[in-house]
Amino acid sequence: MFSKVLIANRGEIAVRVIRACRELGVASVAIYSEADRQAMHVRRADEAFECGPAPALESYLAAERVVELAGRAGADAIHPGYGFLSENGDFADLCAQRGIAFIGPSGDVIRAMGDKLSARAILEQAGVAVVPGTREPLVDADAVAAARTLGFPVMVKASAGGGGRGLRLAADESALLKALPRARSEAQRAFGDDTLYLEKALERPRHIEVQVLADRAGRAVHLFERECSIQRRHQKLVEEAPALGLDPATRAALGEAALAATRAIGYAGAGTCEFLLDASGAFYFLEMNTRIQVEHPITEEITGVDLVQAMIRIAAGEPLPLDPAALAIRGHAIELRIYAEDPEKGFLPAPGQVAELRPPGGPGIRLDAGVEAGDAVSIHYDPLLAKLIAWGADRPEAIERLERALAELRIEGLRTTLPFHRWLVRHAAFRAGEIDTGFVDAHWPGR
Repeated sequence: MFSKVLIANRGEIAVRVIRACRELGVASVAIYSEADRQAMHVRRADEAFECGPAPALESYLAAERVVELAGRAGADAIHPGYGFLSENGDFADLCAQRGIAFIGPSGDVIRAMGDKLSARAILEQAGVAVVPGTREPLVDADAVAAARTLGFPVMVKASAGGGGRGLRLAADESALLKALPRARSEAQRAFGDDTLYLEKALERPRHIEVQVLADRAGRAVHLFERECSIQRRHQKLVEEAPALGLDPATRAALGEAALAATRAIGYAGAGTCEFLLDASGAFYFLEMNTRIQVEHPITEEITGVDLVQAMIRIAAGEPLPLDPAALAIRGHAIELRIYAEDPEKGFLPAPGQVAELRPPGGPGIRLDAGVEAGDAVSIHYDPLLAKLIAWGADRPEAIERLERALAELRIEGLRTTLPFHRWLVRHAAFRAGEIDTGFVDAHWPGR
């Protein structure tokens, strides 16, 4: 086991990794930008080092500096969390070159899965169905002809990155011609790569993902699936585990497809295979996230597996710490992502200072927070404040516990998405499980 781990991240995921390290008896090292000097993850860590000015490019994304700080701290491993450098293959390579373990897959695997065109080709060869789409980088002059072949509507998608950036829906040729420059510009700004491709847009799809764990000896398991269909701007707001209403055959097929992807690339660590499920029950591979996911707690709640500890153990060379035969779904869990955003104004970011944070409690409730009262929420970073997780013996119980917890939770001093979440848990369609990726646009009056 490692003696000291540097966490190359901030906010709630940094706090989560610090807690996992402490339970493993491993010292933790935080890094912080000038804007985060007093941040919660800095207060929780055993040691902390400044990594640069507030802009992420000069601090949390400064790969050489992060690795240098790990060496100065005497850390023998780096946990990247999610976002920032977590899916940067060159950063994983740099860690290896400096003799520091990267808690995640190899740089080659990250690059292969980080490029969606490459990932689609690998998965097709492994026999996994992908959403119909173009196979080569898109040339704007050929886009209309390619879209006609696929059939409108189509999705214009960035080959690099994720998080809904560089993604546009085009219902017809006119919309496609407007979407192309916007998607290219956004992809270039976000990922430094403006490569695009087209996918057929499925009608009212559901977004389903499967959690996998694999060790360096090639042993792999899946830990069932999560429902991630309630989104705004193609970014998730609410997740559930297990997914709603899947029959045993579809659940098994999704798990096998995720394992096929995992084995096809020689994956090691914790990862997530994302799929779209159409109205007929057919599913198609979207992408693989080669890191821990924001929504990992709901999988932990229904399986009893500490995913963050597991990925640390795997990176340290330990065998997969699970017996596949013992894995089973226990109850139902729902996670709400609580952002510093104004849901009444199209979920616009709403930075400020947290004047008060009063957490909820009681059976089945978990709050993974990255801020406390008095903390500032900067304009420089993702506005995620906390994740509220409710577990119940079944979905109705999880929803009732969630509603109770939302009544107890108080975050004052800035606008948050709590009004949206309180509305959601009372909505008849949500309670009935009638959800898809268009739920927010179809139902939320503040859109």
